[in-house]
Amino acid sequence: MKILVIEDELKTAQYLQKGLGENGYAVETCQDGALGLALAASGTFDLIILDVQLPHCDGWTILGALRQNDRKTPVLFLTGRDSVQDRVKGLELGADDYLIKPFAFSELLARTRSLLRRGQVAPLPDVLRIADIEIDPMHQRVKRAGIRLSLTQQEFALLALLARHCGEILSRTMIAEQIWNMNYDSDTNVVDVAIRRLRKKVDDPFDRRLIRSVRGVGYVLEE
Repeated sequence: MKILVIEDELKTAQYLQKGLGENGYAVETCQDGALGLALAASGTFDLIILDVQLPHCDGWTILGALRQNDRKTPVLFLTGRDSVQDRVKGLELGADDYLIKPFAFSELLARTRSLLRRGQVAPLPDVLRIADIEIDPMHQRVKRAGIRLSLTQQEFALLALLARHCGEILSRTMIAEQIWNMNYDSDTNVVDVAIRRLRKKVDDPFDRRLIRSVRGVGYVLEE
C-alpha cells in the first residue's frame, strides 16, 4: 500500500513516514501544496494524508481539485484546524476522515487501516485464544497450556495488544504509544525491556516460543 503525506512541517512528515513505514506502508512525503497536488493527481497512491495549511496550494484546493477530476483516492485530513466549520468543510469537500493535531499515532494508524480496509475487521471474541494461550480481557487473566500466568497490569496490556494483532508486526512506536501513551524514542529500550520481561513468563517456561522479534521493526505474536 502506498501513502502520500502532504505536510509542510518537516518533523511531522518524517514522524509519519517512519511510523507508517514501520507498519509496512510505502510512504512518500511532500511539503509543498502545488507539488502535492501533482503527485496526488497521478492516481498512484492508495491513501493521501493531507494538511490544510500548505505553501502555494492549500489542502482545501488540493482535495477540491481531486474530487472535481473524479479522483476517488481516500483522503485523511491531518490538521490543526479544529473548528466544527473546518471539519464540516473538509468532509463536504469529499474527505474520508478528519483528524486534528496533536494526534496519537495509534489513532492515525487505526484510521489509516480503516480507510484502506473499508472496515472489514471481524469483532474480537470475549476470550482471545492464540495457540495454547488463553487471554481473558474482562478479568485480566492469562493461561498457557492450562497454567495460570501471573502478569503485571502492564505485561497483560502488552500481551493483549500483541494478541489482538496476532500475526501482525507491531512497531516499537505503536507499542510505546499504546502501552505508555508516549512517543517512542530510539535512544530508549523501554519496549525491549518490557518484551523481555513478558517473554520470561509467557515463552521461557514452555517449549514453543510465540513472541518473535523482527529486526529493526518491532515484535509479533504468532501461532
